[in-house]
Amino acid sequence: MEGLLRGGSRQLYPPARDRRAWDGITEEARRQIREAADAFGKIPYPPRTATGFLAFARTGDRQADERPYFARRRKLCAAVLAACADPDAGTDDVVDGVWALCEESAWVISAHNVNPIPGAPRPQEYPLPDIRRPYIDLFSAQTGMILSLTASLLGDRLDAVSPILRTRIRSEIRRRILRPFMATDDFWWMGFRRKDLNNWTPWILSNVMVCAALDAMPARKLAALLTRACGMLDRYLDVLPEDGGCDEGAGYWNMAGGALLDCLEILEKVTGGRMAFRQEEKIRNILRFPLRVEMGNGWFANFADCDARPFISGERLETAGRRIGDPALTALGTRMRGTVADQLSDVPHLTRALDLALHPPAELPSRPEPPGDTWLPDLQVRLVRRGGWTLACKGGHNGENHNHNDVGSFILFLDGEPLAVDAGNMVYTAKTFSDERYTLWNVRADWHSVPVIGGCLQQAGAEHAASRVRCTPDGMEMNLEGAYGAEAGLESLRRSFTLTGDGLLLEDEGALRAPREVTWVFLLRHRPEWRDGRITAGNLSVRCPDGLSFRAEEKPVEDARMARNWPGSLWRVTLTGGKAEAFRARFVFTAKDREEKK
Repeated sequence: MEGLLRGGSRQLYPPARDRRAWDGITEEARRQIREAADAFGKIPYPPRTATGFLAFARTGDRQADERPYFARRRKLCAAVLAACADPDAGTDDVVDGVWALCEESAWVISAHNVNPIPGAPRPQEYPLPDIRRPYIDLFSAQTGMILSLTASLLGDRLDAVSPILRTRIRSEIRRRILRPFMATDDFWWMGFRRKDLNNWTPWILSNVMVCAALDAMPARKLAALLTRACGMLDRYLDVLPEDGGCDEGAGYWNMAGGALLDCLEILEKVTGGRMAFRQEEKIRNILRFPLRVEMGNGWFANFADCDARPFISGERLETAGRRIGDPALTALGTRMRGTVADQLSDVPHLTRALDLALHPPAELPSRPEPPGDTWLPDLQVRLVRRGGWTLACKGGHNGENHNHNDVGSFILFLDGEPLAVDAGNMVYTAKTFSDERYTLWNVRADWHSVPVIGGCLQQAGAEHAASRVRCTPDGMEMNLEGAYGAEAGLESLRRSFTLTGDGLLLEDEGALRAPREVTWVFLLRHRPEWRDGRITAGNLSVRCPDGLSFRAEEKPVEDARMARNWPGSLWRVTLTGGKAEAFRARFVFTAKDREEKK
């Protein structure tokens, strides 16, 4: 690796003194930076308290610590960007932010204070951070990245205030990030102690790499660190499917595939292009994933803990498309570029804001290619598009990352608007990733569009999976009996989806060991009405089998995160048949306005 570093660059972004680069950003980018800085400049750095940190262990409240934590970092990022864009901008907010972050006892958030490996303490046993044992979580690594870039971008201006500022930054990053990274194999996301890796690995590594590249360490030490990081990336890639699918959902691509791209971009930069992986088919599939699950109009197939309209870094999608020569992915990124404020209002990610400001958008094609169908055989996700309809359906298993018990569920859109939906994610609490996860309504099977068998729901765990999964020309088929526990008494349950230009045909056929009621659940966007065996909800019409009893339940969306996607209410329809040992049901989903024109 040391030889590969010869001829590379450790300057990842142009410093503020490079006026040619910063005076060359677009006026739109300059305006966005100014507006973000003005907004955050009006808010003082909030205190981060011990009792706020303790709230997670005491009551499960993450926000008491996360609100001030992220507010501090957003304000610092905005001040740094403003000082780069405008050489006359003051630096007091930068200085105060640097000092505030360096003074924090720990850079981990309260919910990540323990390392989830065998034998590790629980939050209740370890409610405050131990400054003698720094833990690298997502946001401690991200904090290191923010401070590293602050020193790199504004070094001379910080030195004009006091050289101790950069000395302090370097000391804290080495103590909290670089030394622990090299000294321990215990952090779970490294893949030594646990093999079930997820977005933590590339996300943390992308930030550790920034810290390392911008540190003044000699080339041999940087080479050793990058070699170690590449081993962890290899372990992460080993657990990803060849089809590039992310079981955490498109919203997590930002910090999964997008963070992998960040890592690869850094490696390419510091080696002068000697390390480039653009032709690796698996990596190309990972980078394309959001394009393949797009539903239209900013909506994505949001299985698992994914938001239906997630924030995805459009600039990263655009860069990925450019790197692998995919015009459709590039165009999707251009349409979704967003603003500088967007990059800071998610989790404040300074590199993403810099990328957005410094990389002008691509030109959109005058005649974009219509999206085609998608089949991800490893993830078992299928998207079909016919005559304005878009169907997303899934097989898979109930032990996926950020899992919902949803094997066999589906999402249905018409002309880019949602009709049958997945509720998606809510604000994280202590329950979200605990033994109480499946007490949350949005992850339970009875709030997804799958059958309930004699009152029995699908169960959590990778053993509860679809079988005999088959991609068909216009949809997908699978068996679902394995997704349920033995108490459901299912001998078989075959489900098939067929989409045409007229709508969706959903067919279920099953056999039970004893007569039981079967209830079909559909989660709908609009208020449903029932008449003569037909459901109407907004522009959706569903013709149902005879003999089913109908019930509709309104679910006001009160969670702040979910409400960004689904303001107002969602509606759950349940259709229950009489007890039987075998059943066959056929549901026909069509458009009400199209039926009226016939």
